Amino acid sequence: MEELHIIGVDLAKRVFQVHGADIRGRVQFRKKLSRPQFMKFLSEIPRCTIAMEACSTAHHWGREAGELGHTVRLIPPVYVKPFVKRHKNDAVDAEAIVEAALRPYMSFVAVKTKEQQAQAALFRSRDLYLRQRTQLINAMHGHLAEYGVLLPSSRASVARMVAASREHSESLPAPVFEMAMLMAENIEELTSKISTIDRALKKMAQASPEARRLRTMPGVGPITAVAIQAFCPAAKDFDRGRGFAAWLGLVPRQNSTGGKDRFGRITKMGQRDVRRLLVTGAMSVISASERKGRCDDPWLENMLRKKPRLVAAVALANRMARQLWAMMVTEKNYEIRAAA
Repeated sequence: MEELHIIGVDLAKRVFQVHGADIRGRVQFRKKLSRPQFMKFLSEIPRCTIAMEACSTAHHWGREAGELGHTVRLIPPVYVKPFVKRHKNDAVDAEAIVEAALRPYMSFVAVKTKEQQAQAALFRSRDLYLRQRTQLINAMHGHLAEYGVLLPSSRASVARMVAASREHSESLPAPVFEMAMLMAENIEELTSKISTIDRALKKMAQASPEARRLRTMPGVGPITAVAIQAFCPAAKDFDRGRGFAAWLGLVPRQNSTGGKDRFGRITKMGQRDVRRLLVTGAMSVISASERKGRCDDPWLENMLRKKPRLVAAVALANRMARQLWAMMVTEKNYEIRAAA
């Protein structure tokens, strides 16, 4: 145990595989532990580095290990996979985690606080309810269309679909009419739950000075501001704004060789929730400028003249990510720079 430097942990629901190694990666021990045994094991070993894949339960165990004085390293699973040997089992996975964590330039994931995970759970629950509501609206629209009741498939037309169902109640089969009424009730219930979560998110955004600062940027509302706090690591973890945009998957995919630079579509390899919200916010900024008949941002105005609308929106989302990083680092509100 004197030479113990790092422990790789392959997490599971009930059984944990641990792999201990020295600073050169030489094996010190391999063990399989239950949940109670694992917690006791962490409290008895000398302080060292605990490496795990960044999965759903890793942040909880990372906090537990950190409170015991250990250094915690969470690694994205995609970076661990190249170190897995020919056969796949828990012991091999734990060894691969150690090998990956010992690399000098490995990228790690910050351990989230309980508050960050609570915000993320709230946001994910809202996203789930939105998907369920959309599915119900589309299903209700499709079933009614089979009997000649054609209305737009949108949330705003739910009341019209209910009214049309009642109007055609005599021509509609009884099971179809009852199904439409039941779906309408479920849609109303989901809408109420979404509104409750929206109020909670707005309250969180209003209580946070950083969230209020982020909301000064056009296209960033309370939900986006809370999502950035919940899902994104600290801005100081990135050297520059481009690194933050790359972490969100908003930079072009590079396929260069022989001194020739080739750039394609965005990588989409980062945090999908914040990336989607930024692109949606960029689209809202473009739509607002079109409604006003003018654009307050000279850069965006020039981009819209040269590029298609959606391409300009993705470029604006990339720019917004870099500016958000600068706002978080400098703790300053958003400012529109005049054209040079």
